[in-house]
Amino acid sequence: MPMNRPVVVGVDGSPSSLVAAEHAAHAALLRSRPLLLVHGYLHPLGYGVPLNPYDLGVPAPSEEAQKMLERAAADLIDRWPGLGVEVRQVAGGPGATMVEESRRADLVVVGSRGLGGFAGLLLGSVGAQVAAHAHCPVLVVRPDEQPIPVDAPVLVGVDGSESSRLAAGYGADEAALRNVPLVLVHVGPPPDGDRPIPEEIEESQAAYQAEAVRLLADASTAVRAEHPDLVVREHPVRAAGPARGLIEASGAASLLVVGTRGRSGFAGLLLGSVSQAAIHHAHCPVLVARPVS
Repeated sequence: MPMNRPVVVGVDGSPSSLVAAEHAAHAALLRSRPLLLVHGYLHPLGYGVPLNPYDLGVPAPSEEAQKMLERAAADLIDRWPGLGVEVRQVAGGPGATMVEESRRADLVVVGSRGLGGFAGLLLGSVGAQVAAHAHCPVLVVRPDEQPIPVDAPVLVGVDGSESSRLAAGYGADEAALRNVPLVLVHVGPPPDGDRPIPEEIEESQAAYQAEAVRLLADASTAVRAEHPDLVVREHPVRAAGPARGLIEASGAASLLVVGTRGRSGFAGLLLGSVSQAAIHHAHCPVLVARPVS
C-alpha cells in the first residue's frame, strides 16, 4: 500500500466531528501518515438544481467552511506535534464524499453523530453509509464525548469466518501500533441457568467449548505468526448473541475491531448485524475491518 495514503476524517464543525478529527490525528501519527480533513458540501437547494435556465447550480466551496477547516487543522497541529494536515472541500453529500475519498485513504474516521444529528440518533446516516461502503477500514468514534483511550487492549470478535480473519489481522496491527495486548473473543450461547442439563445438551455444550477453543487457537496462531512479540489473550464468553457479548466486553477495551460480515452473512448485506450493533452501541471506538480496494 502506498505510504502517502492519508488518514481521512469528515469535519463539519460539529462537536462529534471534531472529536473524530482528534482520533484521526492520533491514528495518523501512529501510522506515520498525513491527515486529510474533508468537508463535503451541497448547494442549499440541492446539488445540480438549476437556479436559472443558464445556471446548473453547481455548488461552490464556502469561505465559512474553509475557515472552519483551517481552524480545525491549526488546532490539531498545535496538539499533535509532527502531524501533517491538509484540508479539502468537496462538492457532494458528506457520506458519498467520504466513500469516494476512501479509495485513496489508509483509514477513514467518522463521528457517531454529525451536524443535524439529535440525541436519539446513535449513529448518523453518514457514519452508517461510510462503514457499509468504504474502500478501506473505517474507524467509528463512539461514544462521541469520551477522551481517546490508550492503555486498554484491542478486542476482536472471532467466529472462523473470512471476515473475522481480516478483523483479527487489523486488530493485531492496531494492538502492535498502540503497544497494548490483543484480546480475541469468541461468543457462545449463554449457559442454561441452574436447571439440570439433559445429556444431549451437555454434549452439545462440550462440543461448543471445543469449537470455541479451536477457533481462538487458530486465530491466535495466525496473529502470532505476523506479530511474534504481541501479547495475545484468548477469551471465550457466553452471551445472548455475538453482538451482545462483544458490546459487553468492549467496556474494557480501547478499540473493538469487527468484520463486515459474519458466518451467516450473505453477499447483499454490506454490513452484518453484529457490526451494525457494535457501531451503534459499543463502549469504545469501533474499527470496521473493510478490505482496501
